[in-house]
Amino acid sequence: MTPRAADRARYDRATASLDAPVALVDLEAFDANAADLVRRAGGKPVRVASKSVRCRALIERVLARDGFAGVMSFTLAESLWLARAGIEDVLLAYPSADRAGYGELAGDAKLAAAVTVMVDDVAQLDLIDAARAGGTEEVRVCLELDTSLHLLGGRVRFGARRSPLREPAELAELARSVVRRPGFRLVGLMAYEGHVAGVGDAVAGRPLRSRAVRLMQSAARRELAARRAAVVRAVRAVAPDLEFVNGGGTGSVQHTAAEDAVTEIAAGSGLFQPRLFDNYSSFSGRPAALFALPVVRRPGVGAVTVLGGGYPASGVAGADRLPVPYLPEGLRYDPQEGAGEVQTPLLGSPADDLRIGDKVWFRHAKAGELCERFDTLHLVEGDRVTAAVPTYRGEGRTFL
Repeated sequence: MTPRAADRARYDRATASLDAPVALVDLEAFDANAADLVRRAGGKPVRVASKSVRCRALIERVLARDGFAGVMSFTLAESLWLARAGIEDVLLAYPSADRAGYGELAGDAKLAAAVTVMVDDVAQLDLIDAARAGGTEEVRVCLELDTSLHLLGGRVRFGARRSPLREPAELAELARSVVRRPGFRLVGLMAYEGHVAGVGDAVAGRPLRSRAVRLMQSAARRELAARRAAVVRAVRAVAPDLEFVNGGGTGSVQHTAAEDAVTEIAAGSGLFQPRLFDNYSSFSGRPAALFALPVVRRPGVGAVTVLGGGYPASGVAGADRLPVPYLPEGLRYDPQEGAGEVQTPLLGSPADDLRIGDKVWFRHAKAGELCERFDTLHLVEGDRVTAAVPTYRGEGRTFL
């Protein structure tokens, strides 16, 4: 029996009494992935990216481990919810236009002490001030640096379009605006190198593309390390008491942690190890989050149909954004239909051994987005479900 076949047997036994669709997290794999993130961070604390987990019980589980500290959230409403639930350090990774949320933040001392908001434009400070609704609490602020790699005078660009701030002088000028402005306190700097942390450099069957990605990422790391260090010096000259400099992501943990200017690392996807994170040469994780769909039809030899399955991940549309049939090994999509909204045909010789009601296990392309489809995660240890915990959706929270 192969290791994957053994996992399938365990998961089937653990969920034998549960009807599919069903989602699980293998806690042994989850904890091993968490330990590996800490190892790669080399002593710098890892801030948990909540968008890649979207389950409070698992966020709390990983925060209880040595080496993890704080949460990186994705909306202001989520940030306030987590802070009310007792998480004392929440960094909002994206600017917000949630006026009601800013009013709550500025009017509550506990929330204002726990939550740090992201800005890259004076207009965002104006919006926060206009939304205070009489609240006088000091708002903690983090600035975001654009990490993208520009070549040929900017005509070629690698990296996400995030902050407009690239150069030390630009960050220092916004830092001065924050420091001079009553009601705000500059506490952090963030720089997320998604073109390094979120793009695999060892894609199976694509050697030329993989080599090109490695060359791009090597150049990007060198350029960003120098620029980030200069930006940190410029911002610290304005705000000497800066509390943190956050960087990285699952795919770049060890590289970012090696920079002296960086004080903490952000990571989350590596806890679940979705399929897009299989394509890295520098680390390997264990698939920890899976979902099962039930076989509901046997339309012919070498074919079964499962219920549901059209769970694409965000990003540029393509086959790599689809979940992958994982267990039993050897199943594939019908190229004429793909992953369907209410049913998904699967082809391959393993189909002939599947019966109506059997489970087919899938891995999602990305991490936390799986939790937008399921309200419960069943936590598996060995071949038993030891707990069932709600996702954000299961707690009635759909923040985006």
